[in-house]
Amino acid sequence: MTRSLRVDAVLIQAVIAGALSFAHLHDLAEAAGQSGWKAWAYPISVDLLLVAAWRRLRTARRDRSAWTWFVIALFASLGANIATAGLLDLAAVPAWLCILVAGWPALAFLGGTLLVHAPAQAAQPTAPTQTVEDEPAAPEVDVHRPDQPAPAPVPELAPATPEVPPVQTTAVPVALLDHARKIADAHRASTGSPMPADALSARLQLPAPMADAIAAQLQLA
Repeated sequence: MTRSLRVDAVLIQAVIAGALSFAHLHDLAEAAGQSGWKAWAYPISVDLLLVAAWRRLRTARRDRSAWTWFVIALFASLGANIATAGLLDLAAVPAWLCILVAGWPALAFLGGTLLVHAPAQAAQPTAPTQTVEDEPAAPEVDVHRPDQPAPAPVPELAPATPEVPPVQTTAVPVALLDHARKIADAHRASTGSPMPADALSARLQLPAPMADAIAAQLQLA
């Protein structure tokens, strides 16, 4: 019940607004020198262009041409409402307004023709979706028929072995290696035992990777 009353109220409001706008357009056209039936044709022309542009916008929201003609028709309707509200002396209409009113039929005809005969935007084809019914069914094997070949066994995949990253070795200059070998030989000659790796590292004062590389090449513990 509430919805029906609301719809009726909207329709009544639309009829009132349309009648007032129609009368304002008629008064402005008559004041601009369009008398008789011509003054009544102007409101119909403006409203038809407004409706045509709106119908075009319902199917193509991004159509710039439809938006342009919709704004032009809306401006003509609102302009007539504002002009007849006392801001314009209808007894002395300016010349530019008379020219604009006289040129409106050609402008409205151009807009209506472009809106009606504009090509519609083609819908983009959508890719067909594959359903379960479209997939080929697997062949059925009857276990009671010995002449029918059995399906091939599915090979088992071996577990993937993790890849071991290669060990990066530190390059040792030849001169530094010879110097370290002399120090290790001197320690062996004086003590009778091989030189420990930590002692060689402390003696050379080298970074740990470089000292470890030298100790590995000299085979020091």
